[in-house]
Amino acid sequence: MSDQTPTQPTAAPVAASGPRERGVRKEFVGIVTSNKMDKTVVVRVERRVPHPKYSKVITKASKFYAHNDENKAKLGDRVRIMETRPLSKLKRWRVVEILPMTHKALARVEEAEV
Repeated sequence: MSDQTPTQPTAAPVAASGPRERGVRKEFVGIVTSNKMDKTVVVRVERRVPHPKYSKVITKASKFYAHNDENKAKLGDRVRIMETRPLSKLKRWRVVEILPMTHKALARVEEAEV
């Protein structure tokens, strides 16, 4: 037997640069459909995609729970939401800004209420 001592793994050098840069976060624009919760809004985001088989353009919608810290977003507002760390069981988005309402969006909100 030879006298070999076990080698210990060396740790990777730690980067001495400043704070880590954040990755690109997803952003969507949608309409507030509910603001009954405290500091939380439900945002409906619509996207137009071609049907996989028939290629007709269809509208698909997704629902996101977003953090609304100052309770400024009201029902029917058009808002920009950004991905964030998990804030609760369902909230992974936050309201970045409230956008001016367009005529089409206003008509859609009225249509949804009826």
